[in-house]
Amino acid sequence: MHIAILTFEGYNELDSLIALGVLNRVKTDGRRVSIATPSPKVTSMNGVTIEQMSTLEEACAADAVIVGSGIATREVVEDEAIMSVLRGLDPARQLIAAQCSGALVLARLGLLRDIPACTDLTTKPWVVAAGVEVLNQPFYARGNIATAGGCLASPYLAAWIIARLEGHDAAESALHYVAPVGEKEEYVERARGAITPYLPALATATA
Repeated sequence: MHIAILTFEGYNELDSLIALGVLNRVKTDGRRVSIATPSPKVTSMNGVTIEQMSTLEEACAADAVIVGSGIATREVVEDEAIMSVLRGLDPARQLIAAQCSGALVLARLGLLRDIPACTDLTTKPWVVAAGVEVLNQPFYARGNIATAGGCLASPYLAAWIIARLEGHDAAESALHYVAPVGEKEEYVERARGAITPYLPALATATA
């Protein structure tokens, strides 16, 4: 199983690296979480340089993908070399999630047709201009596509992916581990409230 976090030049460390940490709380054989980049190295908005763990092409074949955010997302969506590869993303066969300005990438790929999205306040006007309704909430998912708005909503995306691939208990265990001491139950409960309505298995059980 492969989970890829798309990470571009000017990336936001909170978006890519928090998700990486939460997702890696689940340890199962044959499972890997990678930072997928368009080049051998990328540097964050705050000067943190990281090396490529997987390519964009590999990400398009992954079981789940998070499209990370950053200060250069508008440049990313205008880069035909990058976007031509990302057209290989397919929610019919993989989970696809977007953090903050990553929603703009999904919008430009045509993956948010008739699907509202969450994003950060800076990116909101660009996503609206792309024809997507932006919600005033931290997380939303429909089917195999999810979006989150606000850097610290990235654990919600990670938990949604874990819940979909490994089960609800695994997702809550991962969140409990990273939550602040003395606030763990409250933190997990808040996250549960954010993502549970969008987990199809629970929706079916409730029905």
